[in-house]
Amino acid sequence: MSAATPPSATGAPDTAALRDTALTAGAELEGAHPLDVLAWAHAAFGAGLVVASSMADEVLVHLASRAAPGVDVLFIDTGYHFAETIGTRDAFAATAPITVRTVVPRQTVAEQDAEHGARLHERRPDLCCALRKVEPLERGLLPYRAWVTGMRREDAPTRTDIPVVGWDERRSKVKLNPLAAWTQDDVDAYAAEHQVLLNPLRQIGYTSIGCAPCTRAVAPGEDARAGRWSGHEKTECGLHL
Repeated sequence: MSAATPPSATGAPDTAALRDTALTAGAELEGAHPLDVLAWAHAAFGAGLVVASSMADEVLVHLASRAAPGVDVLFIDTGYHFAETIGTRDAFAATAPITVRTVVPRQTVAEQDAEHGARLHERRPDLCCALRKVEPLERGLLPYRAWVTGMRREDAPTRTDIPVVGWDERRSKVKLNPLAAWTQDDVDAYAAEHQVLLNPLRQIGYTSIGCAPCTRAVAPGEDARAGRWSGHEKTECGLHL
């Protein structure tokens, strides 16, 4: 099936057809501008498309608002976000043509502490991410056929081969990474040209932004993701593994 003739966004999902669409589109849209990738996805999936954003990929949200006005943006409120991140979410919700849908973990932080002990993120960061990020994402994605992320190939060694459009086998959904080929310079240039609203933490050295207890600012010359889970071997939260 050609990327130019997307499948119907209505009726019961056909997993095989969705997978074929993802693989075909991945080949045909490689090298396309993110706006074109997002416009194709909007035409292909309509209300079945969602953007997953922690408001640390502000350029992605801006692009999606242009290519797919009214698109759902899934925000997972882990209970540990910086106030600046919550403020960025609220500012986008108020000013951009998107529909922010916030999902929360099944337990509050206090409830999690009561069951697992305080500061689980220090003792068992993988479990904390599973409870506060991965499980809410699974629930949040259920109504959709395709989801969009802000992952880029230069982000980490685990991401060097991500496709622009691919197949999420674990969830049986189309997964789009429209910024896959962009460098940080590309992101910065787009943000400057379009005056994209950015998380204020970027002004004080936060180059990769996650939960407050597990994120620090980075020093000049450090890897952009060095501030995530600093002191742990952990490099991914589990959303994309």
